Order: sequence, then C-alpha cells, then structure tokens
Amino acid sequence: MHIMGKTVTTYLIDGDPKGTQYVFISNKICQMYVIPRSNLSILNERQELQTPAFYILLGEDEATKPKAYIGETENFRERVKDHDSKKAFWQKALLFISKDAAMTKADVQYLEHRAIAEAKASNTFVLNENKQTPKAPNLPEYRKDDMEGFFEDVKFLTSFIGCNIFDVVKPKEKHLFYTKGRGCDARGFYDANGFTVLKGSIIAKSSVPSFTWKEKRENLLKDYTVSNGDKLELESDKTFPSPSTAADFCIGSSNNGWLVWKDKDGQTLDAVYRKQLE
Repeated sequence: MHIMGKTVTTYLIDGDPKGTQYVFISNKICQMYVIPRSNLSILNERQELQTPAFYILLGEDEATKPKAYIGETENFRERVKDHDSKKAFWQKALLFISKDAAMTKADVQYLEHRAIAEAKASNTFVLNENKQTPKAPNLPEYRKDDMEGFFEDVKFLTSFIGCNIFDVVKPKEKHLFYTKGRGCDARGFYDANGFTVLKGSIIAKSSVPSFTWKEKRENLLKDYTVSNGDKLELESDKTFPSPSTAADFCIGSSNNGWLVWKDKDGQTLDAVYRKQLE
C-alpha cells in the first residue's frame, strides 16, 4: 500500500526560523500562523488576521507539563490585547484561519469545542484555564463535515510544528514493549517521536542514590502520576526522546533502554528495530 505524501509549505514572514510564520498543506484551506508573543505587531499589518479565527496559546512554564489555552474569536487582534494583559504563561500563539476567509463565528466555535475535547482526552498539556468544554454550536450538517475536515488539518499542522496537544495514542496499532525493573510495571512503544510510556503504567516510586536527574524525575512524577494504593500510576501518556530516558524514568535508575524494553515475546527493542534493516 502506498501512503500518500503531503506537501507542507512553511513561510517565514520575517526570515527568522524562530519568528512569525505561516504553514499550510497544499490544496487545503486551513492556514496556521505561528506568532511569538514578542511579534504581536504583525496583527496590525495583516488584514487576513482580523477575521474569525480559532487559536491556541502555548506556554512552556517552569513546570514539566506544558500549558495551553484554546479559544475562538471574531478578531484575534482585539482578543489578544486582553490575553496579553491577563495571561502570563504563554509564549506563542497558533492562529488558524481559512485561506478563503469564509469562516463564521459558529465555525470557529465548533473548532474550539472539538479542540478542547480532544486536548483534554490527550492530556498532554495543562488546560486549567479552559474550565469547561463548550457545547457544539448548531451547524448545518454539510458545514460540520467541512469543519471536521478543517480540524483534521489543524491537528496535522499542530503536530507538524512539534506540538503534541492533540495526540491521542491508539496502543492497539503499536508494537508494545514492557519493563518491570525495580517494581515498576510499564509499557510503551517506540516511533518517530521517541519512546512513549503509556497511561496506566506503574512507575517505580523511588530512584537509586546514584540517579543523575532525580529532581527532574520527581517533578515529572508530580505532574504525570497519581497514587493508586501504594503504587504510582501514570495518568497520561508521556513521550521521552529516547528509550533509555523512558526506562530511566520508569525504573528510577540508569538503563540501556534498547535492552530493558521487551515485547510480549521477550524480544528486546534493539532486536526488533535492528531487524528492519536486515
């Protein structure tokens, strides 16, 4: 089966890879603007940004779990003035508009409703300022279908820039690996994002005295686990850059993740992924 590729265009408005940019998929009307908080003046210059829009404010707080706020507005330029004075946490805004400028207030309310529900299901970001999930507005059926398609593109573009706020893992489709070192009982999978430890995994409570990132691990335990009897249970999926970091977190000691993660047949991660090349 040939998987269809996609062409994604990223335009750096001020020529700076960390600056303001817009991103879109060829042949699609969904356009995402990435606007750093320091560059909000762009909102004065661009007419197309003064239309109904769905948006996400992203913050990298001191905490280990990143924070976001999801909203919709008829005019982001006016709305963001309020957010600039009242919300301290965010560093950049993702703003989604339609290239044909045909979105209505009800359309963006529908996107907000879908996005908050999905982000809460994914549980990768703290959304404590989105207190409740808004009700879906009454959209005609054909428009709902259009907006579902648009939302698929929102999820794709968000993921494209490395933001995993909507990633909901379907473990059934993944090759799972397990580890039980130091009383933990964890499972996860390896893919292009790194090694993801799955929700419900039991994590070792303590770390060995020689453990090098004790404090960071304790912060992660605080943000990502919940006590269940005398055990610590992971309450949302958590992706680590490498299998070893994932194993170290679960076990609380230094490990070679390629060897300590084993699948149901007892094969190590190393054996399974090395076979791809043979």
